[in-house]
Amino acid sequence: MKIKKLQKKLKEQFPSFAVREENGCRIVSGESDNWQDIIKACCLCVSKDRSVHVVNDVTYTGQADAPMRLPAVQNNELDGRSPDVLIIGGGISGATILRELSKWQLDCLLVDKESDLAMHASGRNDGEIHPGVDLAKGSLKQHYVLLGNRMFPQLSDQLDVPFDRCGQYACFTQGYLRGFVSLYALKRKYIDGCKDTQILSARKLRQKEPQLNRDFKFALYNPSAGCICPYGLTIACAENAVQNGAKVSLNTAVTGMTVENGTITSVQTNKGTLYPKLVINAAGVFAEEIAKMAQDRFYSIHPRRGTNSILDRKAGSLIRGIASVKVLELNTGHTKGGGLLHTVHGNVLAGPDAVETHEKENFATTPESIATVFGKQKTTAPDLKERDIITYFTGVRAPNFEEDFIIEKGRKTKNLIHCAAIQSPGLTTAPAVAKDVARMALDFLQAQKLVLRNDRFDPVRKAPPRLAQMPVVQRNKLIKENPDYGYIVCRCEEVSKGEILDALNAPICVPTVDGVKKRVRPGMGRCQGGFCSPAVAKIIAEHQNIPLEQVTKTGGGSPLLFGKTKGGDAQ
Repeated sequence: MKIKKLQKKLKEQFPSFAVREENGCRIVSGESDNWQDIIKACCLCVSKDRSVHVVNDVTYTGQADAPMRLPAVQNNELDGRSPDVLIIGGGISGATILRELSKWQLDCLLVDKESDLAMHASGRNDGEIHPGVDLAKGSLKQHYVLLGNRMFPQLSDQLDVPFDRCGQYACFTQGYLRGFVSLYALKRKYIDGCKDTQILSARKLRQKEPQLNRDFKFALYNPSAGCICPYGLTIACAENAVQNGAKVSLNTAVTGMTVENGTITSVQTNKGTLYPKLVINAAGVFAEEIAKMAQDRFYSIHPRRGTNSILDRKAGSLIRGIASVKVLELNTGHTKGGGLLHTVHGNVLAGPDAVETHEKENFATTPESIATVFGKQKTTAPDLKERDIITYFTGVRAPNFEEDFIIEKGRKTKNLIHCAAIQSPGLTTAPAVAKDVARMALDFLQAQKLVLRNDRFDPVRKAPPRLAQMPVVQRNKLIKENPDYGYIVCRCEEVSKGEILDALNAPICVPTVDGVKKRVRPGMGRCQGGFCSPAVAKIIAEHQNIPLEQVTKTGGGSPLLFGKTKGGDAQ
């Protein structure tokens, strides 16, 4: 659509907005107190040319944006360092790229402003490894999801992360749709590359998933779908990279950049100034801000919230794989109510929903989101009950208006690579994307110097022993060797003191209650840490040789204790 025609169409629906083309972008400007109108206007301006991106320059007056949360740490720990590659962002994208680059003799540094890895979208999603059946052919998402999906058996084996190829069912109550969906399945199978796509009859569906709605007439089935622990995989990738010589600096925020003649010459952080040869932007919802700092902004991120609920393991029999009800809808909006998934830890996860928001770091969970998810998914599994929820969480995804990934070199800035607009199925695509980003990085660096392979690279990372999953003989042998494994701290998840110490002695030590929780699961059970958190905090304090009052839940600003009470020894 020509820009004059587009401008006229935009003015008809949103009189206060304007659009112009500049430097290969469509820039939408104006002012509004309605965030949804801003989203609709920007979506209206999306081009059929995949290289042209919408940039949102509309001023939102409805609510002031909260400032980006920054770590309290201020020091010169990194000052003067000159890494070959600086990766900004400790989610699944940054972690897999770091691991891929550790296969080479390079000085690679990953920084993240949070106290741990996977604190944003990578640690706040359902963990599904997608088959790609619902993605448009020709998109980067579809290209990378087919490649990435195949990589997970080997990746999970190497990193010692549980992976279950449990299959996905899109279920229909409308029998008359079977012919249409069958044609769709054939197209996806023979034309679009999703070769495992098939139709299951109601009888076969009930054989595989006996607890699903008896009114389902058929299902679109993809056995290649699976699930993994998303934050567990992110941590494992980063740990393996560190084992192979890479560096990770948490509580490290990028606050500015110096760009000269189209080259980033320095990067300012709260831990000093860095002088990287190459910068990789994998900053999630803040990727646009990093692009601005690098003087290479040609896209916009519009955050989208999604809420998931975790059910007690006693509800685990509701589903063996991944399933959701599908209905014929005239509109083609984003996912509303998600699906049900049997996690690798034996729980059932319900969600997520999808809500547009201007807030990048608001992880609050609302009753409306829970109601939306359960209202839909009770059709999928009628025995689904809210009373089985043991916890819930909200993540904020990072889509652009084109709803596709941005994997490319900087357009104005030479020593920059963008790995941006990564949303679902970003977990699935990450290993494949990392290979291409690493190849782009090597092409850039090899033009400046000889880059040799890291002959000592070891793809294997061994996870801490998981006593709850061990045979009795093996468990008793381990306890005899180290009595700390015989002291059970978390009864819900059967986590021992030895496992907690293993987490604290890992290549990336995060001495917080939630950091330990994400690695070896104390506090993940029915009581959600109500009984074990004090013991975990005490173990952390002893290991770090710090007062108990200095142990935090998630890092700075989240203290657990404020001092002794009643003048005695009680905390």
